[in-house]
Amino acid sequence: MNSFRCFWTARVASVLAFQMVAVAVGWQVYDLTASAFALGFIGAIQFLPTLVLVLATGHVADRFDRRTVTSVCQLIEGLMIVALVVLLLDHALDVRVLFAVTLAIGITRAFENPSMTALLPNLVSREALQRATASSTSAIKFAQIAGPALGGILYALGPLVVYAISALLMLVAATLVQCTRPMPQRIDRTPVTLRSLLAGAAFVRADRFILGALSLDLFAVIFGGATALLPIYAKDILATGPWGLGLLRAAPAAGAIIVTVFLSRTPLRKNVGPTLFATVAAYGVATIAFAISHVFVLSLLALALAGLFDAVSQVIRTTLVQLETPDDVRGRVTAVNSLFTQSSGQLGQLESGLVAGWYGPVVSALTGGLGTVAIAGIWMVLFPEIARINSLERRSASSSS
Repeated sequence: MNSFRCFWTARVASVLAFQMVAVAVGWQVYDLTASAFALGFIGAIQFLPTLVLVLATGHVADRFDRRTVTSVCQLIEGLMIVALVVLLLDHALDVRVLFAVTLAIGITRAFENPSMTALLPNLVSREALQRATASSTSAIKFAQIAGPALGGILYALGPLVVYAISALLMLVAATLVQCTRPMPQRIDRTPVTLRSLLAGAAFVRADRFILGALSLDLFAVIFGGATALLPIYAKDILATGPWGLGLLRAAPAAGAIIVTVFLSRTPLRKNVGPTLFATVAAYGVATIAFAISHVFVLSLLALALAGLFDAVSQVIRTTLVQLETPDDVRGRVTAVNSLFTQSSGQLGQLESGLVAGWYGPVVSALTGGLGTVAIAGIWMVLFPEIARINSLERRSASSSS
């Protein structure tokens, strides 16, 4: 239990730091360029490492101690943020440097995410995993609430303050991960071949429910995610400052944490498939409401509802993957999962930024929400077996027997 507390706190510190940096970088880039394309490019350079390195990151998580990999990555990320502090003090921080450091952090996080996520099942029993997953998700959502808001408030004191505190938090996370005491990890010691590298993708492809759920989330977030547009909405549409941007970025997590806290106490027991499709469609509707709103409070509410609905599918996906995946291949499966989930937000930023650059932010967010609703309907036809899933626990038990 002490190990899980260390893990939970480390996740809070790590995500808190990343979210604070994201607010500062996003505001600085838009302030320097006034370009929606530049904001979309941030998403692209965060996504590319996850895409290009997906085989390597999963391999590292299965071949090396996941605790060590996670803490080393967090240490490197902390040093990258320290570099921003130094460059800012030297007045050498421009858009190119911000892009370069963002890329470096993206590469490191591509290795961190599979290792840290795959570490959780080694810290708790199988029976406690579903609740631990929901609790871990709530840690992320809590940090996603506090991080943007804190980043926006501290930005009023200057980006230097944001970067300095973020670097400290990342170093704290690296230390806490080392304080965990996981159960022995099953290290895959078979020779490295193309087949072994692709084992995670093969596992996902063989399971229709996992494939359908992950791809549903991927396309829903690509179309429905409006994260890249928040600086534009905050500055040009809702007429707020960095504090408003921080609140807008925090709103989806505020809605999500309500669900994840509930699910950590009362896990989903029935109607899992229909719930998944219904919440994805509702996520699209909430995005549409945000797109057409010009009132700050209503925009916050729409984003909070979008986060609430999105969190339900996230808990379903993560729990299923962790329960069904053998430990010696869990890193590679988690890397594929990260490719679908972690990078979908970055792809969504790229898509939103491009459409906003051509047709404006309102059209971008509106068409994205409509596209998400359409994706939910299409996936019900392509993966009808998902709609028939009633109990996540029964499916996992039958799969492992």
